Amino acid sequence: MTEYSIVAEPRKQMVVITHIFDAPLDLVWKVYTDPKLMPKWWGPRNLKTTVDRMEVKTGGSWRVVQEDPDGNESAFHGVYHEIKPPMRIVDTMEWEGMPGHVLFETVIFEDFNGKTKVTNTSVFQSVEDRDGMVESGMELGVKESNLRFAELLNEMK
Repeated sequence: MTEYSIVAEPRKQMVVITHIFDAPLDLVWKVYTDPKLMPKWWGPRNLKTTVDRMEVKTGGSWRVVQEDPDGNESAFHGVYHEIKPPMRIVDTMEWEGMPGHVLFETVIFEDFNGKTKVTNTSVFQSVEDRDGMVESGMELGVKESNLRFAELLNEMK
C-alpha cells in the first residue's frame, strides 16, 4: 500500500503532496515518466486519459487529455524545465479550461528504506489559484491517482 499527505497551508501559494510507495526508486521513476504507463494511473478511474505528448527531457513538453463518460474532454499541458533521472522533475502545468493560470511544480524522488518517497511541490501564481485547485476536488483526484499508481507498481514488481 501507499502512504500520502497533502499540505496546503492557509494564505500560501503552495501545495506539497508526499507519497511513499512500496517499490524501488527506479521502478517508481519508470512508471511516473513512461507515456505508455501514465494513462493507467493519472487521474480518476472514471476518466479516460490520453497522452498527446510527453517528451520527458529538459526543454520537452507534455499534454494530457482526459475524457469523461459523456465524451467531454479536458486537457492539461506544460513544459519540462529540468529532468534529472531518477531524482527530480521540474515542470509547469496549465489546465486548458482556464488559460493563463500556470503552476510551477518540482517533483523529488528519494530512496526511502527500499521504498520510494515522492514529494511534489506545486507553486501557484496566487493564493486564489491555489485555493481554487484545492476546492476543485484535488484531494480526491490525488488520492485516486495515488491508489492507481500503487496498484500499477504492484503489478509491475
